[in-house]
Amino acid sequence: MAFPDHIERTMELAHPPAKVWAAITTAEGLGAWFGNAAEIDLRPGGAAWMSWKDGPTVHMRVERVEEPEVFAFTWPLQGLSDEDPRRTYVEFTLEPAGTGTRLKVVESGFAQLTADEYRKEYEDHVQGWASELGELADHLGAA
Repeated sequence: MAFPDHIERTMELAHPPAKVWAAITTAEGLGAWFGNAAEIDLRPGGAAWMSWKDGPTVHMRVERVEEPEVFAFTWPLQGLSDEDPRRTYVEFTLEPAGTGTRLKVVESGFAQLTADEYRKEYEDHVQGWASELGELADHLGAA
């Protein structure tokens, strides 16, 4: 059985692309909505991490930076061991939409998982993106 390989979400934000870009590509921005603390070396191949209070620290690798339109990183899947080389690829695409921004987020790489791994990871990430993107919208509205 073939599994969907990606999760895709698009949302309209009432904020200019520069403000959305800062929220998704800076340590201050990521730590305000996505995690509780973050660091990022914003260049292809750069290291990044996010941590959550009472939760994990996730290490990422910056894959693509095309300011102010595309930002992408890879990160490990939480259900796998730290030694497992499998990662998913997350890409944010920003597009001006009137006075705001259309943000598209695509996470891909789920088809590399076994059926048991897939069931948990895919659903966790579907729910996670719904929650996290809501937190992004709230953060931008409060900033």
